[in-house]
Amino acid sequence: MYTYSCMFTPKYTLTPKLFTNISQIERLYGRLEGLRIPQKLELNLERDNLIQSTYISNSIEGNPLTFPEVTNILLNDRIPVNRDEKEVKNYFEILKNLEKFTSQKINLEVVCELHKRLLSGVNDKIAGKIRDKKVVIGRYLEGQILQIKHNPPYHKRGKIGNEIQELIDWTVKSSEISTIIKAGIFHHHFVFLHPFEDGNGRVCRLLSALIYLQNNYAANKYFVLDDFYDIDRSLYSDKLHSADSGDKTEWLEYFSDGMKYSLQSALVKYKNAVARLKITERLTPKEQEVLSILQKEEEITSNDLADTLKVSRQQAHNLLRALLEKGFLGKKGSTKASYYYLK
Repeated sequence: MYTYSCMFTPKYTLTPKLFTNISQIERLYGRLEGLRIPQKLELNLERDNLIQSTYISNSIEGNPLTFPEVTNILLNDRIPVNRDEKEVKNYFEILKNLEKFTSQKINLEVVCELHKRLLSGVNDKIAGKIRDKKVVIGRYLEGQILQIKHNPPYHKRGKIGNEIQELIDWTVKSSEISTIIKAGIFHHHFVFLHPFEDGNGRVCRLLSALIYLQNNYAANKYFVLDDFYDIDRSLYSDKLHSADSGDKTEWLEYFSDGMKYSLQSALVKYKNAVARLKITERLTPKEQEVLSILQKEEEITSNDLADTLKVSRQQAHNLLRALLEKGFLGKKGSTKASYYYLK
């Protein structure tokens, strides 16, 4: 049983850098919304964003699957056969259906439901349950010496539940505060409280996306939230823990840098995709089929393509060479066994 009272009061300073970042984010998002993108292309880009977010968020937490492996599992709708595959499949399904949660206010039940879905079939014993034990966050150095990076402040289920609800109440009720600041503060403090035994980072990033969705930022549709963190994961961790002492300013500046980067990247990606679509419309059906195949495969040889399309090796070679000359493909090697890949 949890008793709720909003006592959470975060400490931060609206620095010139943070203010400028927020202003630039609003302008960048306005430009994204203003783009006239064909519906089919928009759906494809949204799918790609979901796959990329799924890969990055799980990879940050140590999932060893490569991006092509994750793409293959998700696009081919494969049944996951091990823990790593179940993790990415669960995350993708939640992310894909996250908009279904936008009609209800975020509360502790929603948080636990997301966690339950995330760890379903992965660790059912703890799925959806606030921890009721002490945990520490760290890593083992040489000689099996544990270097503790963070020691969460609370270890009883009731207290942790109350603290999470206070954070949620503050996030929902602070309507006068920028969504960027709210999402950033929520992101840090949720991880700081570490309410679950496992899966905290992923649930936190899902909830951050939900906060954006509920505040009219179409996360996943237009941009990938986690790509900035993937550039330097150690820096992401260091900046996140910089707020553990109480002041969240340094983290918020970094967090808003990330949002700005994600929107800038999205603008470039969308403009390039529109330009490529205009060229693609002039491709032959067979050339378009080759591009579709390479969206699911990391690389391919002319022999592989010949087998897939049921054409001669020379025809397959000609198709690949044409797409190479048009700038759609890259090439590794110079022999008959050369590999081709999407640029």
